[in-house]
Amino acid sequence: MILSQISYLDCVAFLVFLAPQLLIHVGIIRTVSWLSGALPSLLLQVFVIPYQFIQERYMTPYERRSPFVQRATVFQDIVIRCVRYAFAFMPAWLGRVFFSKGVSLPFLRFRMLRHGIVTSPLRWHEIDRRGVRGIWIVHSQLEQPDVIVYYCHGGGFSMGSSYFYMEFLLAWVSLLREAGFRNPALFALEYTLVPDATYPTQLQETLAGYEYVLSIAQDSSRICVGGDSAGATLMLSFLLYITDHPELRHQRPGLAIMISPWVTIVSRNNRNTSSDFLSSNSLEVYGRQYLGSKVPADDPLVSPGNCKDLTKWRDASPEKGWLFLFGSEEVLGPETRRLISLLKSANVQVESEEEPGGIHAWPVASLYLGETKDERLHGLRAIVKTTRNLLN
Repeated sequence: MILSQISYLDCVAFLVFLAPQLLIHVGIIRTVSWLSGALPSLLLQVFVIPYQFIQERYMTPYERRSPFVQRATVFQDIVIRCVRYAFAFMPAWLGRVFFSKGVSLPFLRFRMLRHGIVTSPLRWHEIDRRGVRGIWIVHSQLEQPDVIVYYCHGGGFSMGSSYFYMEFLLAWVSLLREAGFRNPALFALEYTLVPDATYPTQLQETLAGYEYVLSIAQDSSRICVGGDSAGATLMLSFLLYITDHPELRHQRPGLAIMISPWVTIVSRNNRNTSSDFLSSNSLEVYGRQYLGSKVPADDPLVSPGNCKDLTKWRDASPEKGWLFLFGSEEVLGPETRRLISLLKSANVQVESEEEPGGIHAWPVASLYLGETKDERLHGLRAIVKTTRNLLN
């Protein structure tokens, strides 16, 4: 199921779905209290964001614009400026509602109806058993999957849900089917968000999710693990974890897809850029909340980039290797490049695509913001092509 670019009407609909969820999950007193305190800043941004947009886009020579603005459409530019402000100044509890099931599912159904689709052509249902929660998507419930994607969503460990990614995940399975897989499936994990729990709860849930996928897959080499941002961190931690557990080492997945991974939780290399919507200071705040008070920031299991052991990375690597997708303008880009270099030094199969002028998690965001179908599906098609080539 491939829908068109997000429209301004979709943005209005999203806000309509968001309003009651804020009152339900946050409460009118807390919502009004935050709004009253943030109102001066919000009103200021009503003028600042348009001014900065006009200044850079129309009054600055092309070669002096940020790399993302040079390639972005007007709509993409406006959206990312708003997201940049939200990430820097809005509290995580508010973002948590933004990306929740109560907002995301009605929004997806609205977009489907706008495209004349009443029922999704791909079936999905919620899983909640033995400590594992998530969404199971499969082409046919009656057949054994010939490939299973196991996915962890991003969101700084503090926000996000698989439901917010549903359109992206449905498109992924659809493209796998188009690429020749007979019955592709995908399991998206719903892990516990901070501050409800901190590390190692999320790692334990990621492990439990993999064991659930293993119980369905007849061959672990047909499993592709993946994630974006904090979700990719969990997958990296999980792959390092199994190197010390022989019972899982021989059941490694076939492939790993890393989309804009948060390789090292706290690092001086995580530096702001003129294009990305992430900020290094906010990332460190989110990261230290995930660490909790008892876990050192240099522990490789919680912050995989701190592992420099080539043998360990060789043992952690999936049978068919890795695919990394990230943007050249990412705050997290330097640490991603370091990990790719380290993996290549360990003599494992690594493919990477660094998007010129790209920002954080653009393969996901572009599905919603891309102006053309080719732009919206570029990242997913690269993922599916690699999956088809290596897991055939």
